[in-house]
Amino acid sequence: MSKEKLRIDKTCLNCNYVVDQRYCPNCGQENTISTKSFHHIFIHFFEDLTHYDNAFWRTIFYLFFKPAALTKAYLSGKRLSFLAPVRLYIFISFVTFLLLSLFPTSDTKEVTIPITIEKTQVNIPSIDSLHIEEKSVDGLTKVGILSQKNNDTIKKILLQTTKIDTTKINKKEVADFGYKSINELDSIQKNGAEKAKVSKTEYWFLKKWLAVKEENTNEEIIEKFSESFTHNLPKVLFMYMPVFAFILWVFHDKKKWYYFDNGIFTLHYFSFLLLLILTLFFIDKLFLLFGENPILTWVHFGLKSIGIFWMLYYFFPAHRRFYGEKIMISLLKSSVILLINVIIIIILMVLFALYTYINIH
Repeated sequence: MSKEKLRIDKTCLNCNYVVDQRYCPNCGQENTISTKSFHHIFIHFFEDLTHYDNAFWRTIFYLFFKPAALTKAYLSGKRLSFLAPVRLYIFISFVTFLLLSLFPTSDTKEVTIPITIEKTQVNIPSIDSLHIEEKSVDGLTKVGILSQKNNDTIKKILLQTTKIDTTKINKKEVADFGYKSINELDSIQKNGAEKAKVSKTEYWFLKKWLAVKEENTNEEIIEKFSESFTHNLPKVLFMYMPVFAFILWVFHDKKKWYYFDNGIFTLHYFSFLLLLILTLFFIDKLFLLFGENPILTWVHFGLKSIGIFWMLYYFFPAHRRFYGEKIMISLLKSSVILLINVIIIIILMVLFALYTYINIH
């Protein structure tokens, strides 16, 4: 029961109804003093998210160790016994990405060791001083400077180099920063040969790409990219969940399973993934505190292996238990669904990474 002080006035602040006891019989609002301290607001926020009772821990236990049991219980009507799916996902997502951003990804420190190198004079003989009749790699091979194997390798490299037409620009090289600057790109686009020019879409993208390179150092690009990517990744995952639920809906009986049902399953599954990622993250940080120890290293490796296996395997029993299909049918559907989602997620992550990069300021 709440320990907050009750208001002397018996009129509800929310609906103006007369309140005889602690809670308003009309709207249910507690008739307490409205002015709160920051400490109270913080505690109340956390309490609202977790209920500060067995519901939170029961939800986490079901989510972690009982695949699909939480979803089935929620859809069967047991709403108050567990955290609501949306609230659960938002809370886990918030905690996960907050802690991942607060803790450094690497605890290794760079150690600078001064190394003194004695300066020695090295006399390199010229080709003429060696008195080699053949001024080529064959001559160096004859006098024993190059082995026959190295001789063949160098010849192959030289042969491939002579076949390259330096007057043409390879589009693959363009994707790998083939252009040194925007001015060079504009010059070739305006005055270059048709084969050297790129399409309007490629030109727009390359100009954005090169603009980032010109305005930032490599260190700044890495720092800004990592910060922006990590900051916006929760939004991308949240927006992808309807797609995941839609794929589930497509593969199952539309009359038996509504899109809402698949959406609840998706919220719980993504909450599990984030929670396990957070758990593995803390396992890594915990074992770093103990230093290097062979036994602890194996324990760490074992726990991490179990966690990764559970992350990969979890979807299969969750799918079978929730949809109630035969093992082989469920295994086939699960595999296809995961494969489709993996392909989409890879494409989405690549596009998101490119979008993040070209929007670095």
